[in-house]
Amino acid sequence: MEITEIIGYILAIFVGMTLGMLGSGGSILSVPILVYVMGIEPTLSTAYSLFVIGSASLVGGIQKAKQNQVDLKKVLLFGIPTVITVFFTRKILVPRIPTILFETDQFTLSKSVLIMLVFAVVMIVASIKMIKPSEVIEYRSGEKLNYYKIGIQGIAIGLISGFVGAGGGFLIIPTLLFLAKTPMKMAVGTSLIIVASQSLIGFLGDIQGSQIIDWKLLSLFTFCSILGIFIGNRIARKVEGNKLKTAFGWFVLAMGIYIIIKEFIWT
Repeated sequence: MEITEIIGYILAIFVGMTLGMLGSGGSILSVPILVYVMGIEPTLSTAYSLFVIGSASLVGGIQKAKQNQVDLKKVLLFGIPTVITVFFTRKILVPRIPTILFETDQFTLSKSVLIMLVFAVVMIVASIKMIKPSEVIEYRSGEKLNYYKIGIQGIAIGLISGFVGAGGGFLIIPTLLFLAKTPMKMAVGTSLIIVASQSLIGFLGDIQGSQIIDWKLLSLFTFCSILGIFIGNRIARKVEGNKLKTAFGWFVLAMGIYIIIKEFIWT
């Protein structure tokens, strides 16, 4: 095993830790690690990321369900349109994107570069949400929900998640809080189950195609991420959540800027 692979598996533990500490954010790290450390092509990396984040989130979601912190009604309400859209995106939309989208004598925009650039933009948007102080949300039991807006939001998140291989927890949690009127602890657990469902089903859209999966690498990377979930849960009990979220937000912002510079300026 090469030193870069060892580093990649160590970083995979950190991917799981972010899920354990924040309930989201793991996919923001997994794709860059798979691309830049493990040397996997970006389109395939998004497929791997869906499996890793789906598996790790499922473990975390089961833990939350045992603590009665999962709202199954909202998993179905929000999860069904999201899961269907992710599967459609991975199975039909992504494979139909041309390998070369735009080309001149000085510049070539490939499918792989586009995926990384879109991912970088998602990272920057997510980082800003993490850095900003959290709003205090007043939860009222029995408050009427806007099912139409929740469904539209689910479709939009499914498109983004399917395209860039992100679990979308950093987008799902605000939706559960503001549109679905869910308390924070319940939102985290519910988000993990939705992320697990959409990620694993999105991954199925890939393995039914022509993708060649390195199951040994994927299994070990996933195992390390699941290990990180348990470590993250322990850390979360001792460190204030807002401090973790803000520090991670600055790190994600730096990573997003780095990807844009590397793919668009240095290339």
